[in-house]
Amino acid sequence: MEFLSYFGGVFEPTAFLLLLGGTIGGLILGATPGLSPTMAVALLIPFTFHLSPTQGLILLGAAYTSTVAGGAVSAILLKIPGAPANIATALDGNAMAKNGEGARALHLSFLSSGIGGVIGVLLLIFLTPILAQWALAFGPSHLFWMAILGVTVIGSLDSKSFVKGLLSGCIGLWLSMIGFDDNLGAQRFIFSDALTGGINIIAALIGLFAIPQVLDMFAKGRSNSVIEAIEVPKQKFMDSLKEISRSGRSLSIGTVFGSIIGLIPGVGGQIAGLVAYDQAKKFSPEKEKFGTGHPEGLIAAESANNAMVGPSLVPLLTLSIPGSPTAAVLLGGLIIHGIFPGSDLFDNHPEVAWTFINSMLIGQILMVIFGIYTATWAARIARAPVPIMAAAVMVLALFGAYSVQQSMGDVYVMLSLGVGMFFLEKFGFSAAPLVLGLILGPIAESNFTTGSLIANAQNGPVEYFMTGTLNIFLIVLVLASVFYSFWSNMMHGKAAKSEGATS
Repeated sequence: MEFLSYFGGVFEPTAFLLLLGGTIGGLILGATPGLSPTMAVALLIPFTFHLSPTQGLILLGAAYTSTVAGGAVSAILLKIPGAPANIATALDGNAMAKNGEGARALHLSFLSSGIGGVIGVLLLIFLTPILAQWALAFGPSHLFWMAILGVTVIGSLDSKSFVKGLLSGCIGLWLSMIGFDDNLGAQRFIFSDALTGGINIIAALIGLFAIPQVLDMFAKGRSNSVIEAIEVPKQKFMDSLKEISRSGRSLSIGTVFGSIIGLIPGVGGQIAGLVAYDQAKKFSPEKEKFGTGHPEGLIAAESANNAMVGPSLVPLLTLSIPGSPTAAVLLGGLIIHGIFPGSDLFDNHPEVAWTFINSMLIGQILMVIFGIYTATWAARIARAPVPIMAAAVMVLALFGAYSVQQSMGDVYVMLSLGVGMFFLEKFGFSAAPLVLGLILGPIAESNFTTGSLIANAQNGPVEYFMTGTLNIFLIVLVLASVFYSFWSNMMHGKAAKSEGATS
């Protein structure tokens, strides 16, 4: 219970103002397409140079947690995920907004993010020594199978056709190979200077989700002379709280998967949200409602991507191993102040470590308060006329794509992928499996290559990748996921045929 003695440091005037500023600023940055949590934290590091280590970490930690949650705003209202962690949020969140339930979707999003985030930070507080040893057990072979487990989700993710879902994922895997091979340095599929560094995930994310929306909105805006205003009924906080309390299954699934995946170094929040969404869909008796504006999908995705925040810091604070790209930036913020995380951090600098962790706990609560306070107002964006909305989204998309690396090449890639996705959607293909393939490709490839090099120096790849308790457990999960996705798709097809025969 040592952490309780350092709670007072969070409420010191300067520290609490920084916590408030980081939370509000993080929500705004998160809602801006292209500004990921990693970029938000990196942008704030220069502002910590003249702060104490504790105050600097409070600012960075608040921005980290609230940016992840803030990304749900654009995902719900515009179907443009504010960050890769919010991909799954857009699947049902945007459908709810189109159904006139934007405020409800935002309320549920912030509440589930807050609950998942608080549980994730509590895991960081109470289970750090145990979880740190568990995180060390994951080597290249295990991370490879984790990536393959994510690939098995592709076929059933936001797609009416199992085959088209897999094909979309394969396109994403191919796109992930564009650029230079990290191990051999060889060029792969580079037919333009804009592709030399590969496809940037943020530019791809904006293009695949935003540009098809923009083209569709421009088409509808031109064809409809009268634009109907979307009603945005106010959502009462107690109603949202009751709905969350009735969604224990999806909230539990999201929190558990987010916490576990957040702990594994290098996996990331985007996989946590997508895997939790897929598992919530598989365990739900109302699978057919997912993707049409079902709150369970939104709750599972948002609780997962914030539950991973706390556990992702476990390997950073105890082993100096960043659990996510944002944690790596936080590591830089620590080192700048002369503090090196590791086994001695809690002995030599307990006031820094515990005050930082406590501030993240309070920050989750502040994030929920400010997020819900602005939810109804933010949801009114959905009432904007279609042509104006399309123009605004296009400006945000161009700004977001260019701001990542200040490169027009990213803008060209974003536009090209967006136009291509617009036509693919006409044939029933979906953007979510494609993005998942794009994210998982480098993780699977790099860990397979590293694992193969290790295996060749030992007893060969078969033994390295196929033996061991953790490897076998992950392989069983992969096979079970493939079988369940295939079986579920067959049952859905039979049900659709029987309904067609009776009608």
